[in-house]
Amino acid sequence: MDVLLIGSGGREHAIAWKLRQSQQLGKLYIAPGNAGTALCGQNVAIGDNDVASLVDFARTQNVGLVVVGPEDPLASGLVDAMEAAGIKAFGPSGAAAQLEADKAFAKQMMRASAVSTAESRVFDRFSDAKAYIASRDEPVVIKATGLAKGKGVIVCDEPSDGILAAERIMVDRIFGAAGDRVIVEDKLLGEEASILAFVDGRNIYLMESSQDHKPVGDGDTGPNTGGMGAYSPAPVVTDDMMGRISREILVPIVDAMNRNGTPYRGVLYAGLMMTSGGPRVLEFNVRFGDPETQPILMRLKSDLLEVFLAVCDGRLDEMCLQWDPRPAVCVVMASGGYPDAYARGKVITGIAEAESLGDVVVFHAGTEQQNGNVVTSGGRVLGVTALGRDTSAAKARAYEAVDRISFEGAYCRRDISDKAIRRSR
Repeated sequence: MDVLLIGSGGREHAIAWKLRQSQQLGKLYIAPGNAGTALCGQNVAIGDNDVASLVDFARTQNVGLVVVGPEDPLASGLVDAMEAAGIKAFGPSGAAAQLEADKAFAKQMMRASAVSTAESRVFDRFSDAKAYIASRDEPVVIKATGLAKGKGVIVCDEPSDGILAAERIMVDRIFGAAGDRVIVEDKLLGEEASILAFVDGRNIYLMESSQDHKPVGDGDTGPNTGGMGAYSPAPVVTDDMMGRISREILVPIVDAMNRNGTPYRGVLYAGLMMTSGGPRVLEFNVRFGDPETQPILMRLKSDLLEVFLAVCDGRLDEMCLQWDPRPAVCVVMASGGYPDAYARGKVITGIAEAESLGDVVVFHAGTEQQNGNVVTSGGRVLGVTALGRDTSAAKARAYEAVDRISFEGAYCRRDISDKAIRRSR
């Protein structure tokens, strides 16, 4: 079967790498792809939001399945357009994708399904948000309601910081139209975890747990990014807790989406805070997380293409996924200046040397080919991912691989997976 994969990040390289292992795969096209996906299939110079061109390409090439990676084309209805053209597509409809694209809608669905989340209020005007924040003494989290590449969240320990954050979002427009409305919510205390599940509209299949590292600096300091690293599994999520997350969060939200007339199909990502009172939802995403996908798919032994087809056909209940018991750690190497302004076009060396260590895959995120070299083209450049007998060993191998790679301005966090390691002592 020929497959068209939409996207150009580290998530898409990980998906392409895993699809390439399927015995059922014929040709693999990636639009637009990056220097890493070019090693797995054929990159196609079509933007991931160019719906008409993507549909035309899929139809012309007789593509059997389209897999949509990023949130933007999902929210704009790319899956709907493919299905209207008679092409099978993996991912939620545009209406169902509002679970991520509109955080106010997500809060509405959580209330309708009694899913535990932070108390919150939605504001359309800065003056109203300012007055509300000023009336509070507790720490708050300010969120742009729209899509902001995983960066539209500002955690504030003081009301004055909350007011400034709301002003930056709503007045200064640092996240563009995503900040037309903001959510002001209570800050939850605990350890974060990411739970991803396949959903076929009716059946739910949980993947292995993971934990993302959003802040740019060691010790979770500095501004939020798209993610500076991840590991799987996350020991904070026990087997018993996985069952509770399924019963109390995933099943109710999938049922609520069905009642709403927006049935959910694809990957459902629950960003959770593991509080003293149990798991509470920070956010829902409607696709594979990035960089969580890299360590999760590194551990997946089963055929990913078979799973995608089972989701599309409503037979997820037939699947029994196999996982590598070894932990995986992914360290993101970023461009200097990220998440703010950064340079592009810096030559990358050492990738082959890194992968020669064994049980290491260097997933490309912001890269492209230029004059025979692989160069930087984004803020998050590479996701260096390693397996190990335990989390400490996986971390050590990942950083050994990182240290073999270089490009001007490269930096990374040095504490990815430390929370898991501390729990194991």
